[in-house]
Amino acid sequence: MQTEIKLIDYLSTRRSIPAFQMSEPGPSAAQVESMLKLASRVPDHGKLAPWRFIVYRGAERRRISEELATIALAKKPDMSDEMRKVENTRLTRAPVVVAVVSRAAPHAKIPEWEQLMSAGAVCLNMLMAANAHGFASNWLTEWFAYDESAYPVLGVNAGEKVAGFIHIGMPSVPPTERPRPDLAEVVTWVGEND
Repeated sequence: MQTEIKLIDYLSTRRSIPAFQMSEPGPSAAQVESMLKLASRVPDHGKLAPWRFIVYRGAERRRISEELATIALAKKPDMSDEMRKVENTRLTRAPVVVAVVSRAAPHAKIPEWEQLMSAGAVCLNMLMAANAHGFASNWLTEWFAYDESAYPVLGVNAGEKVAGFIHIGMPSVPPTERPRPDLAEVVTWVGEND
């Protein structure tokens, strides 16, 4: 019963920290591997594992960010200096970034939609796994998640899609609450009340 109470407490206060408000130290390779094992424990109809991970760490984050900035600048040459700085730091705001890549594809028995939802579940589990290891986390997509011209730079293969980039680090500010939906506006009850 104690574990259940702790999980309820966690879920009632879970909050992402913006990636730009994260700092070192980041998780070790062993901690990231542990997070990945936890993140992969999701509903997966047909046991397809229709997703995979790409872990960005160290100096490679800067190199990839600079290549992404080059792509962004080619598409928008009149970009402001402020946005150029943002583009140059896309993967360096947090010490570790994990891409969750969807490999959803047509299947004889498993709908593609279910495969996509499994990748989304992996993203949420990755957030919670990072938090369970004492780190802050944030699930982002941003333009390059949808721009296939950036995929070779990111290590994403043809036919794959990015479900999200999970940024992981230490919080440099405490989490703040944000407005949540009013249940009366998002819940429909069907059947009798207890």
